[in-house]
Amino acid sequence: MRKSAVDHTSLLLRIKPFVHWTLLAVLLSVGLGSGPSGQVQAAPAYAAIVIDKHTGKVLYSRNADRQRYPASLTKAMTLYLLFEELKAGTIGLKTEFIVTANASNQAPSRLGLKAGDRIRVIDAIRALVTKSANDVAVAVAENLAGTEQAFARAMTVKAHKMGMKRTQFRNASGLPNSKQVTTARDMATLSIRLMTDFPSYYGFFATRTFTYRGRKYKNHNRLLFKYRGTDGIKTGYTRASGFNLAASVRRKRKHLIAVVLGGKSAKKRDVNMMNLLSRSFRKAVSYNPKKQPPAKVARRQAPAAYKPSPRQPIRIAAPKTKTRAKRLAAEGSRDGTTGDKRPPARKLKAATAAAATGPYHVQIGAYGDATLAREKLQLILSKAGDLLQGHPSITIRHSDPTIKLIRARFVAFTETQARTTCAKLKKRAIACFISRVN
Repeated sequence: MRKSAVDHTSLLLRIKPFVHWTLLAVLLSVGLGSGPSGQVQAAPAYAAIVIDKHTGKVLYSRNADRQRYPASLTKAMTLYLLFEELKAGTIGLKTEFIVTANASNQAPSRLGLKAGDRIRVIDAIRALVTKSANDVAVAVAENLAGTEQAFARAMTVKAHKMGMKRTQFRNASGLPNSKQVTTARDMATLSIRLMTDFPSYYGFFATRTFTYRGRKYKNHNRLLFKYRGTDGIKTGYTRASGFNLAASVRRKRKHLIAVVLGGKSAKKRDVNMMNLLSRSFRKAVSYNPKKQPPAKVARRQAPAAYKPSPRQPIRIAAPKTKTRAKRLAAEGSRDGTTGDKRPPARKLKAATAAAATGPYHVQIGAYGDATLAREKLQLILSKAGDLLQGHPSITIRHSDPTIKLIRARFVAFTETQARTTCAKLKKRAIACFISRVN
């Protein structure tokens, strides 16, 4: 009896570790990372699509409508909204965006911008395309919509209007957010819209290298260097998303758009993408101008990066009350498109504030265009309205008519108020100085 009991106990001791490890494995397989839409996945899930650009026919599809994490493919939509502003004339390629402390503190990949820096729109575009810089993405969002959250609402509204119904954005960079999701089909739709809606700007996606402040950056999209006919568009990676890639490739009269999500490594993703494209080219239709009216086909873009003509100086259009991004963000707030439950920003009660008086001005910049000066004043108000309440904003032309500069200022300060306000603005990475007006 005793021997039997000992043998039984010994057996349990041998079985118990096995049971524990088996149970742990089962729990891990069920509980590790709940993916989008309730999908259970312990590792990034694969999805892909290949589309014949000329016919719209899907040549390959796997999990094309299953939600996945976009990672830095997000920046393709950030650029779409930026291109809209360029096309509308609210900004120009030489317009400078102000970098906030929030933008400068983003996780890598970064361009290394500091709070208070300024970056031209043309450099911001190239940094997003090549370096995939998160600090630049946030700077674009904040300058166009006031806040990144508002810009994300605008991104989602625009995506849904394009037919990207299974896409939601929560930020402008693609940094991890469990509610920021898309599909391979939606990203292919966005890729096609970028080249058809902005033929003058799509060429930026072919930029192979970009030099900024003496440092050279190479495009993360390696297909530009090793797969013939590639003219864009974007890569992306986070641990949750895996290795993503959207690509556009043209050979002779054939044009393919392809998206791969959830690759296991950059190399495997690229090899997979090239294999899909090579097989799909055999089935793609050659564009025949005699059989297919040119109006139904997007104009072919040169793979070289876009360069503005020196004969056509870039100008900023007539004053506009709001950028398109701000209007889309407001639309998203009304219909709850993004599901952002955060309370709206507190409105300033300037009308009830005591009238401010004083001979001192706080200047936040001088610009070559009155429209830009007014836009900067509105941007500063959106960021520091609590400090400037009751102080009107004005633009002042330089006293020398040969100097075409427009000063952007807030007025009616005492000396103490002006110095205190400017010091507080600088703590928020807003450049300023004070002046007395006689």
